[in-house]
Amino acid sequence: MIIRYQMWLQVVVLWFLSGTAYALVFTPQMVAPNVYAFIGDTGMRTYENEGMNANAGFIVTVQGVVVVDSGPSYLVAKAMHQAIKRITSQPVKYVINTGGQDHRWLGNGYFKKIGAEIISSNKARADMEDRGTAEMAALQPELKDRFAGTQASYPTHLVSGSETLKLGDEEIQVLYFHGGHTPGDSVVWLPTQRILFSGDLVFVDRLLGVWPFSNTANWLASFTEIEKLQPLLIVPGHGQVCDLARAQRDTRDYLRLLRDHMRKAIDNGIDLQTAVDTLDQSAYRRLQNFQLLSGGNANRTYLEMESE
Repeated sequence: MIIRYQMWLQVVVLWFLSGTAYALVFTPQMVAPNVYAFIGDTGMRTYENEGMNANAGFIVTVQGVVVVDSGPSYLVAKAMHQAIKRITSQPVKYVINTGGQDHRWLGNGYFKKIGAEIISSNKARADMEDRGTAEMAALQPELKDRFAGTQASYPTHLVSGSETLKLGDEEIQVLYFHGGHTPGDSVVWLPTQRILFSGDLVFVDRLLGVWPFSNTANWLASFTEIEKLQPLLIVPGHGQVCDLARAQRDTRDYLRLLRDHMRKAIDNGIDLQTAVDTLDQSAYRRLQNFQLLSGGNANRTYLEMESE
């Protein structure tokens, strides 16, 4: 109980907005010199975690800060900026959205207000436009007053394949492969340090989610491109900073399990329910959210592959 109370104190301070006193306070985790990660909750979106159940981060250069993902709300983005200002006085110059899911981009409005340029793949921008209204409608009842100030603010700098940002001596690459978890998933690659911000192409510690907008074939194809980079460290979309081997175990191997089983089932004329019931996912029971997501993952992978 004492430990849990101490952890809670680390993430709560007074922050007055609209008469409400609270704030989420981030403690950035140094991944390498001038490279930091914000490690979010691995559970689901809640009022207590302010919807920040994913990772973000930032890179400090002599010409400004590059933020990777802006969080699920205006207030979360503001809290992230407060944490950045405790590390550096450099202004935020760019924000890169690695995908079109709410916790990747709904904080854009805050960073746009302070003058940052917002970047994403063109497919992520299209995904935001398609699903943004629904994402906001789903978050509002959960976050209530903690969603205050949040508005859809879309990227204006769009990447179709790859682009390199050069700030001082730093090269920061935005790479779009094939999407996967969402259609517009891209990665941020630091070639000198061989550090990858993977967005939702990599999940560790918690089970990944296959949703109606996901595509497991594209996801695996994108993961193959990640493997070609041979990153030394990965800031995953969810979970702790990891190496490539951990990402392969928790993400690639699980996707392969889903697709291999469902391919055999479909080829052998096995119906959906039987295919789901006979899939052994027990090796991944150790991952958080297993009970919540495993059945739906199997179901949606079958339906996806049935139409391939």
